[in-house]
Amino acid sequence: MATGGWGPGNGPGRPGGNGSGGQGGWGAPYGPPQGGPYGPPPPNPGPYPNQPPYPYGPQPMRPAARRRRGCLSFGSPFGLVGAILRSAHRVATRLFAQEGDGRIEDRTVDRVQLARTVLGAAATIALILAYNVDPNRWEDAAYGGAAQLIVAPFVLIIAAPLVIIGFIYYAPPHLRPHLRSRLRAPLKAVGWYVLTLVVMGGILVPTALTVDADDGKSWWEYVLLVASLIVIVWGFPFFFMASLYSARSAFNSAQVHPMLPPVLTLTLVWVFAAFSLIGDGMPGGPPIAQFCSTLGGPLSVTAVSLWELRRMRTRFGVTLRS
Repeated sequence: MATGGWGPGNGPGRPGGNGSGGQGGWGAPYGPPQGGPYGPPPPNPGPYPNQPPYPYGPQPMRPAARRRRGCLSFGSPFGLVGAILRSAHRVATRLFAQEGDGRIEDRTVDRVQLARTVLGAAATIALILAYNVDPNRWEDAAYGGAAQLIVAPFVLIIAAPLVIIGFIYYAPPHLRPHLRSRLRAPLKAVGWYVLTLVVMGGILVPTALTVDADDGKSWWEYVLLVASLIVIVWGFPFFFMASLYSARSAFNSAQVHPMLPPVLTLTLVWVFAAFSLIGDGMPGGPPIAQFCSTLGGPLSVTAVSLWELRRMRTRFGVTLRS
């Protein structure tokens, strides 16, 4: 029987059969109303109303205490020296250690090269200790290593063009224009290195020839003295790092072809071996010591370079004609 919307409805389950969803004129079903005059309650209220949820949320952090740099601050001598060395290293890396797109990063090769360098130095020390007939042998070895580091970029400037020309000529004809177009990076590195030498020489030589500490100095002598001080303090570390990175990267030649650095390293090490043999002759000691001292370094560098070339071909698919 119909109730006109005021009594219990005849629908199945819910009271009031005249409303939507089986509810009649009674309005909402039994229970509290779905909404209030002030809108729905805020979602997920915290345990403490009107308070930031600090007990369960991220708490504000206190500002970190500023660390005192002590003796490494810029006001101390050590901090000033460190800042100068970092500045020279940053500029030398930017100019002479550009890997480019052609450089292949192989940590295994880097570790083997480092191990070869350490073992070579240890072998040199062992030979000097075992067959030390000259008391100045340590000093000669130190000067020889420093001289090779300084002379290496000049040897590369002379020998690298010949190697690169032969390398490009050996490449297929369709790749030669591409390789020639990538010579810009090595040429820029060589230009920066030569410019560094010209600037250092153009400042130090006039200073040594014209500035006299006994007479009164004019303004241009003071300018030369300040420029010479900058060259000595910043230019010498920069030149040392530039020589080191230029010899290691062969003036960014990897941007021309990934195999150029090991090929140039092979050329460089045998040129130095020939110069050392012509200039100093065979070292003292038995024949086995003479052989190890003269040819041990070049042969070990050759073995590592050939292994690096083979690894490029087998692991990365890089060949001399690709």
